[in-house]
Amino acid sequence: MSILQTLLETASRFVPDDKPDPLIGGQVFVGRAIDRVDGAAKVTGGARFSAEHPIENLVHAEPVFSSISKGKVTHLDLSAAKAHPGVIAVITPEDMPRLKPPSLFSLLKPDKFAASNLPIFQDNRVYWNGQVIALVIAETHEQAQEAASLVRAQYEVESPASSFESGKAKATMPKDILGEPPEVKIGDAELNLATAAVRIDAIYKSPYYSHCALEPHASIALWDEGKLTVLDSTQHVSGYKLSLAQVFGIDPDSIRVIAPFVGGGFGGKAGFWWNTVLAVAAAKIVQRPVKLALSREGVFRTVGGRTIAEQRVALGATRDGHLTSLIQGCITVTPSHARYAEQCTFPARHLYTADAIHLSQHVVDLDMVANTWMRAPGESIGTFALESALDELAIELQMDPVDLRRNNEPNRDPTKGTEFSSRRLIEAYSLGASAFEWKSRNPVPCSQRDGSWLIGQGVATAYYPAIRIPGSARVRVESDGRAKVFVAANEMGMGVATTQLQHAADRLGLPLPHVEFQYGDSSLPSSPMAGGSCQTLSILAAVRSAIEKLQRELLKLEQRDSESVLKAAKYEDLLALNSGLYLASDTSRGVTIAEILRKADLPFLEAEATSSLPVETLKYSMASYGAQFCEVRVNDSTGETRVSRWVGAFDCGTILNPKTATSQLQGGIVMGIGMALTEEVLFDERSGRIMNPSLAEYHVPVHLDVPHIDIHFCGIPDPHTPLGARGIGEIGITGVAAAIANAIYNATGKRIQSLPITLDKLM
Repeated sequence: MSILQTLLETASRFVPDDKPDPLIGGQVFVGRAIDRVDGAAKVTGGARFSAEHPIENLVHAEPVFSSISKGKVTHLDLSAAKAHPGVIAVITPEDMPRLKPPSLFSLLKPDKFAASNLPIFQDNRVYWNGQVIALVIAETHEQAQEAASLVRAQYEVESPASSFESGKAKATMPKDILGEPPEVKIGDAELNLATAAVRIDAIYKSPYYSHCALEPHASIALWDEGKLTVLDSTQHVSGYKLSLAQVFGIDPDSIRVIAPFVGGGFGGKAGFWWNTVLAVAAAKIVQRPVKLALSREGVFRTVGGRTIAEQRVALGATRDGHLTSLIQGCITVTPSHARYAEQCTFPARHLYTADAIHLSQHVVDLDMVANTWMRAPGESIGTFALESALDELAIELQMDPVDLRRNNEPNRDPTKGTEFSSRRLIEAYSLGASAFEWKSRNPVPCSQRDGSWLIGQGVATAYYPAIRIPGSARVRVESDGRAKVFVAANEMGMGVATTQLQHAADRLGLPLPHVEFQYGDSSLPSSPMAGGSCQTLSILAAVRSAIEKLQRELLKLEQRDSESVLKAAKYEDLLALNSGLYLASDTSRGVTIAEILRKADLPFLEAEATSSLPVETLKYSMASYGAQFCEVRVNDSTGETRVSRWVGAFDCGTILNPKTATSQLQGGIVMGIGMALTEEVLFDERSGRIMNPSLAEYHVPVHLDVPHIDIHFCGIPDPHTPLGARGIGEIGITGVAAAIANAIYNATGKRIQSLPITLDKLM
């Protein structure tokens, strides 16, 4: 039994079973394509990001990075840096307060985590090439940068482990992968493979990737009479507060982390990194507010990305396309101070039925910056391997790859054995195939041409689990008929403020303009990180709990009036509409919230609540699904590849806001295009150094690389989630790389099994 199952089974004894949300089907604002409430502020410059807040008496910090991967700093020549104009201090580990190491992610304590559990800046040890070894503080950013370049370091160098190829022989199996077992065996998959009528057995490779969020990491730290305020570009204000308290050994109530706007994160700003701690410590040392805004290179050096991966996928099948064997083994990289194995095998655990299944993961320890979560970690590269292999199998079978997937659609979860909470993958394939006109595709490679361009079409399945984490919310209603919702959530472009306003307005029965949503501040009720596609769902549950608690209190207040039309009503008999509570049996009879508060002589009433543990994930297999269809054009002379057409059809439950949801899914697909064709962190295994730490050399897709992306939704509510919704932030990237690789094969007849698919691999 997995750690997660053990926790949830214990919790299920105390938490009632899930019931369908009563608001499903009764929404007014949810489901409408409403503009982002923060859109105007962002496009006019009114929204302030972490590095943009005007702070009096502010000084600037600039890191100095190590140039070795392993060893010790034996001497730092700081004289030139200290003599530089404007320099206030040059901080080394000798100057630092004694700090406790942060904790890695744990299901037992998911409220805080760091990407690495190394002690931060506490000694002269070097663990990766790019680690911070000194910090310059100066009056201006330019002075700090120039002074940092003057620091000279001497090292005692040790031999690092920096080769993935050499390390594979020493790969070990982790204890667990996000609480799930690292190995799953059902039947004898190798035997079934050996005896299968048709089989595929291939190796798929993917490189290191970097998040490259538009906003680089930045922190401003201020101490005031023992109280700490941090303005930070984090995806997890609540978690950062707790991590800072842990590291500095201070009361969490004395810390406030503020992040009203975050310029993208993709997982890179979820874990706790050194830059925040260094800014806080520096502010304490120089007794002035300190800004530490990492350069783009600084992000590459100190913030990890997606791991390199090598995956074996082997499929055995009957002649009519039934899977008799499904094998996926994955080797990824993580340093010993991170111990994070990307969950590459998770899609294969839940997508297809097979007579025998063997899934396993191993990790290689290398001396490098800690790898971390990056949009659909594991699932993105896992689907590249799995969905490419399925396409290869379909070709061997001379079967339509969509039909192959339909043939292996399970009735129950293949590895958990549980029912699906809601699964409309077949409907998504039908919807996408129709919009893409898939049936008109010519399956013969190299059969479609437009001048020097070879044309091909490909398809792949998208998958991402539905995750909900307990969170808290506070809701206030006021005597003027307005309401405020308070949650320590993060908004980094996904539209959480907009969708939560829509939800709260519907739940309270208020006009949309009468509801305000306050977020981005750890002093507000704690909420989960904006990651794992869980924040929106988790906040929905917390806000629902708080509003229901508030409405019950309103009903009690109203029932003090012996003449009230609600005198004999039970809470279950009521509907929230027309700015109040009304009888479901006769919606002409009810009382507005303003009237209830007026009679009680109260200016406002508020309630705070915490949502239950996600025991529904024990009873059901819960995920979002999709079908990715793409068309590519490959120049037969140069190997240049252009993605020319895209249709994505998704089963994500209730779509809270089609405009923001479409944007999220399109963004994921764009990121997947980069993953497939252009992006790669170049890692010099001789020195352990990243060689392309800039957007000039790390190539993300630009407008001309991206076609119009047509998005379709099944839109069928999941009866076991809040409002019937499921997360959508990460599913968009899954299946994308495989769909492109499959389309390239259809265009050229070349099967590329190593990402990115660059010109040299197609020449």
